[in-house]
Formats: sequence, C-alpha cells, structure tokens
Amino acid sequence: MTDFEYETELQVRFRDVDAMGHVNNAVYATYLEQARVDYYADVLGVGLDDIDTVLVNLEIDYRHEVTLADGTVTVEMGVRSIGESSVVVGYELRAGDRVAATAETTQVYVDPEAGTSRPLPEDWVETMESLRLG
Repeated sequence: MTDFEYETELQVRFRDVDAMGHVNNAVYATYLEQARVDYYADVLGVGLDDIDTVLVNLEIDYRHEVTLADGTVTVEMGVRSIGESSVVVGYELRAGDRVAATAETTQVYVDPEAGTSRPLPEDWVETMESLRLG
C-alpha cells in the first residue's frame, strides 16, 4: 500500500456476477461500503449502529473487470480530507495485481433524529488524522 492507510479483502460472491460473467458495476459500490464498515470497526472501533454517516457523493472509475474466478477483491482506502462533519475517502479496488476501479466517496456525520449534520467525534478525527498519509 502506498497511498492508502487501510486495506481489507472481500469475497466475490456468485450473486455479484451478472449475465456478462463479471461483477456488476453496482456491486463495486457495495464493496466500497463494506470496506468503510470494516474501516470503522477496525480503525475507529465503532459498529454500524454507531456510525451515523450518510453517503453524499460517490464517484467510481472502472478500470478492469472482476470475475467470480478472481475469488476476492482487495479494497485499499484512505482518508483524503476531513471537514467539520464530513470525510472524503479515496479507494483502489484490486483483483489480484490488477486495479479494477478507483473511487472517492464523501460521508457526512448526521444526527439521525434531527436529520442534520453534526461535528465528527473528536476521537475519530484524531485517529483519522494520525493515519493519513497525504
């Protein structure tokens, strides 16, 4: 890993593959989502019920197909910028030694009852800042 602070490996499932024999484009977003869940658990020590973030932007550039034969994909990710209530994350999704996609997402931390943004927890910001490479 060069430009990314975190890496997780995910199983390519039969249900991920479309009629063309490769992982459907929409599934790439699911892989990114699972990588974020793993990141929050492994790095920040919080589970899904504690995250309270919403995805407000998603950009994916597809580079190479992924097939069931690949077995797994590796998602490398890293925090690119941290705002008061938002986090921009960059990704590289790999199948073997091939880059299958690059992506960027923006998540906003919200108050689920009020439906408004709120400041990121200070301990999250400190941890993310300490790991950032760029």
